[in-house]
Amino acid sequence: MTRPDPEAPSALRRRLASRLRRRLWQWPLAAWLGGAAGRVAAQYGAAPVAPAGNPSPAATAPVPTVAPEVPAAVVLGERLALVLGNRAYPEPFDLPSIHKNVRDMEAALARRGFQVTAGIDLDPAAARATVEAFLRRVAAAPPDAIVLFYFSGHGVQLNAENLLLGAGVNPSGTPETLLKGSMVLQPDVVLKLPRREQGLTIAVIDACRTDLRAALKPGEGLNQVEAPPGCLIAFSTGAGKPALAPNNETQNTFYTGALVHQLGTASDELSFSDLFRLVKLETQRTMLNHPVSLIRQFAQFPFIAENTRQPVLLAARPASTATAAAGGSRFRTEDEAGDWATLQATVWPPDVVRLADRYLQRWPDSKLAGGAEVMREGAKEAAAILRRNDIRLFRRSFEPHPGADKDYQADLLKAARGDKDAAARVGRAWRTGAQSGAELSRYEGWMQYAAELGNGIASYELALHYRRQDQPQPAARWEARARELGYTPPPSLDNQRK
Repeated sequence: MTRPDPEAPSALRRRLASRLRRRLWQWPLAAWLGGAAGRVAAQYGAAPVAPAGNPSPAATAPVPTVAPEVPAAVVLGERLALVLGNRAYPEPFDLPSIHKNVRDMEAALARRGFQVTAGIDLDPAAARATVEAFLRRVAAAPPDAIVLFYFSGHGVQLNAENLLLGAGVNPSGTPETLLKGSMVLQPDVVLKLPRREQGLTIAVIDACRTDLRAALKPGEGLNQVEAPPGCLIAFSTGAGKPALAPNNETQNTFYTGALVHQLGTASDELSFSDLFRLVKLETQRTMLNHPVSLIRQFAQFPFIAENTRQPVLLAARPASTATAAAGGSRFRTEDEAGDWATLQATVWPPDVVRLADRYLQRWPDSKLAGGAEVMREGAKEAAAILRRNDIRLFRRSFEPHPGADKDYQADLLKAARGDKDAAARVGRAWRTGAQSGAELSRYEGWMQYAAELGNGIASYELALHYRRQDQPQPAARWEARARELGYTPPPSLDNQRK
């Protein structure tokens, strides 16, 4: 990956600030605000303050930037899905709602053009055989296929790995019993699905529990993961948190209910990425506003790990119509298309919020209103983080410069909309062994931003970085943040800090 030009080193910023303070007593206040503050604003990408009197060219010159290349939305071909759900666990771990989850997901995915294989209450051996058969079908599918794996049942964490328990396995069993009776999410499922540069792989885990009397202990619940290229992974709740299953076989779980609803109602012109973010918003809002206080108390904040850079549309159409689906048919007027293009190309989170609000006000019935809502909500969180003094990331950091490759630009756009994983990928592009300088400052700023957006893995990486830099206080801070986000480092990685 080609890096863009780095912003000014921190030492230069300190010298500039010191020079400004020394000169402040010499200049009229209005002139200082107009000239020097404008130059500082230009240095860090903020809009310059209009100077008093005749402005100098240096004070008013725009910051040179390169318009980001917005990835084109595409329609893909064949769609394959495997839907597994286990209700039958030893008492008191039975999950009555799971059969309905499977039936409703099967129907909703079929309406979206998926060829669905479904399995209910499969013991460990049968579950593994079903997954292996599905993997063989996937291997024979075209390179632009969409592949979706869904599991609803009990999930546990063991040695930082996420286990999907087969039917009949006791979730409170010994580690040996759990490992023997489970599939491991990453090595047994996600990493066995072929990487598809032209396609999309989705893994959805609705790991549930009905008994909330015993709180989750540290290390329980699912662990954070990062998705491999071309993949989106969704959990029904945050890492280390419980997901509720009603003790009623006629009701869906909250997350699957929202997913089924969005699959049935979302516009064809939205992307799968937007779909899962709308499911996250619906799950949160439903539970936070529920009349039962216990449900409000355990409201789920679903987890998404995504490593895709090209939007894949929900539309189930032949690939030959992809251009039409991604272009003119999405908009009713040229003004609407122009507003959407402007919103898509915006890279500064506060501007994304403003333009998304404007788009929704002007075009409330747009086919892409859900996408604008997703951008707005993600950018709101991002903007709030960037207002903090302890996050060293500036507007200029979000602007692509000459030399930035397409992947970097795509990740910048996603990071501006609150994508924690895209932010971490941008940060890793700046990783350096230097003890000081611009690249180090940019790396730390982006990883801090990713951690505050919820990336526990990035937060732990940052802790290890500060430990190597012999800075124990920030190392402790970011390690604590990683634990707060529910991330349990693998034992081998954890040993690096000792």
